[in-house]
Amino acid sequence: MDSSPPTREVLERLSAAHGCGPTSEELAVHLDQQDDLRHLRQRFLLPKVADLPPSDLSLVDGSQECVYFVGNSLGLQPKSTKKYLDEELEKWASMGVHGHFHGSRPWAWAEENLEGMMATVVGAKPEEVALMNGLTVNLHLLLLSFYKPTATRHKILMEDKAFPSDHYAVESQIRLRGHDPKDSMLCLSPRPGEVTLRTEDILEVIEEQGDSIAVVMFSGVQYYTGQLFDMEAITRAGHEKSCFVGFDCAHAVGNVDMKLHDWGYLNSGAGGIAGAFVHEKHAYAVKPALLGWWGHDWKTRLEMTNVMDLRPGVNGYRLSNLPALLVCPLQASLEIFDMTSMQALRQKSVLLTGYLEYLIQHYFTLDPRRPHEPHITILTPSDPRQRGCQLSLSFSVPVRQVFRELEKRGVVCDMREPNVLRVAPLPLYNSFADVHRFVELLRASLATCSQK
Repeated sequence: MDSSPPTREVLERLSAAHGCGPTSEELAVHLDQQDDLRHLRQRFLLPKVADLPPSDLSLVDGSQECVYFVGNSLGLQPKSTKKYLDEELEKWASMGVHGHFHGSRPWAWAEENLEGMMATVVGAKPEEVALMNGLTVNLHLLLLSFYKPTATRHKILMEDKAFPSDHYAVESQIRLRGHDPKDSMLCLSPRPGEVTLRTEDILEVIEEQGDSIAVVMFSGVQYYTGQLFDMEAITRAGHEKSCFVGFDCAHAVGNVDMKLHDWGYLNSGAGGIAGAFVHEKHAYAVKPALLGWWGHDWKTRLEMTNVMDLRPGVNGYRLSNLPALLVCPLQASLEIFDMTSMQALRQKSVLLTGYLEYLIQHYFTLDPRRPHEPHITILTPSDPRQRGCQLSLSFSVPVRQVFRELEKRGVVCDMREPNVLRVAPLPLYNSFADVHRFVELLRASLATCSQK
């Protein structure tokens, strides 16, 4: 990716070769025809515009598929999800408790059958990954083990605008250990006039204050701005100062190419079932503070001796068996990821997001000659190495108006206060035609807003 030409150059070269403009629908059609991953879209169910509650059928054809750009919050349903759920409901109906040990996904270890696929997605060894609990539960479990504050090393370094649940988890863990968050939460803010953190500023703080930092904890992709942090550099800097380093990768897993094992950090992920990663180097050196029977070696778990035979590494952090019905959607999703590679998805994502950025800059950049026309500022870094598949858009008109007008036209994205729309074209199922259509609907929405 680093050696690829900029998206603008690619788009202008392709459009010239095909005798069309870089903003034309014809170029979007050509890009989709050349997309080796376009078949994956058929693995998902795309809602029709008419089925979306906010849509206005006087403005848009209800029989069309919606423009679904909110996969960073909730992805589309894989078509195989219902099949797998029906299988488990039928198994429960026909064999009852025997479903724990029989069938295509025995309930007693159903999630463990998926961890090889998940490990591939995040660049880890299967034994370093556990599918368990929810995101914040996993954060707490890991912090209980890895956050061991002392009188001199008690700080947790994180973003000032971290995802609220991460912030609350860190704040409560600090209080639990008898420290004051005012003293122990070291929260970094962007420089004045900037909206994203500079990597050099993060590394400088680690270098200067690392001896007082117990844990460095950032997100992989910042939920509000879409910034992709340099996880490898941050991890290396933290380790050089003997800090534990963790990332909340809820917005990064399945979004960017990750190498958790090589980078050597621990993390938690989001979804119906969350995931956790602990590097194999910690398998025996750091143990969970809270135990449950699912952390017991599965070979002897059902002997019920009440003498813990703790599984090493992240598997020891398991507490209880997972609901089998939550395993089914995860299996359906991971099987689609297994049909390609994160490298291929990332390559498409860079072009897809760059195409969206190109069109937005073309149509909505502030024109000094017409300052009263609606315009858009992109908060997400322009460098593909510093973002995933999300662009965070800030508007010169009230964002809620824009959001409502887009919803009326069959666009699904999400709004974050105070003034941002998060727009996320996913390479698994979004097309270049989706991007082009979105921009056309955004133009219509802004035109309506400017008339109000």
